Amino acid sequence: MIAALPMYDRVETAAANDRLWGLTREELGFGPKTLTRSGDLWQQWTAPDLLLGQTCNLPYRLQLRGKVQLVGSPDYQLPGCPPGYYNSVLIARADDDRPLDALLQARVIINQNHSQSGFGALWFHAQACSAVPHIVGESGGHALSALMISRGDGDLAAIDALSWRLIKRYDPHAANLREVTRTTPTPATPFITGLNQNVRAIRSALGRAISRLDEDTRSKISLHGIQTLNESTYLDLSTPPALQFAQVNVS
Repeated sequence: MIAALPMYDRVETAAANDRLWGLTREELGFGPKTLTRSGDLWQQWTAPDLLLGQTCNLPYRLQLRGKVQLVGSPDYQLPGCPPGYYNSVLIARADDDRPLDALLQARVIINQNHSQSGFGALWFHAQACSAVPHIVGESGGHALSALMISRGDGDLAAIDALSWRLIKRYDPHAANLREVTRTTPTPATPFITGLNQNVRAIRSALGRAISRLDEDTRSKISLHGIQTLNESTYLDLSTPPALQFAQVNVS
């Protein structure tokens, strides 16, 4: 069986994610001893023996529906977001005081074109402002997008609110960035399991494991519970256009 890499795994949170999985494994009474931190995520997400994984909002509703079961939606207690929801933070350089409408027409960086928080949220926020963002490329990840903006390789990016919390906590270049605005909340990065798994047992085990977290671990991963949202809360969301973007240099 596979227990796949969490969405927000980085050096500073790895031990906390391991602790969460260890407690979940205890509650289940079985499962792999360690999290899978390498390999193709798409193959892991669709593997018949996936026990527990976490994916992004947009891939779940576009490519994983019918191939996995929805376990639950994480409650990260993000500002302005109901439990089980998240949103994106639009960031620019701290010394760039241009308003949002000007930044949307400058060099906009997305993380990936199948990301809800790094592309979809930005696209629909711009649409609500009667604008089309001038997207110049993909960074490959939220942390990379923030790094690119901080060093002047782009002017605006959308960072999911939990990634932004971690970037501000751990990355020194966050001091060079400012928050321009936040987008409308959407259902958060869902926990998933394979079609052949007992989703109720896994949901219950994960919930109990989260409740057993010590405060230090809870603080590191900002996880306060899981919400059981209807699948329609994901599937009914509008989908951004399937645009192609250049991969930008983040070396």
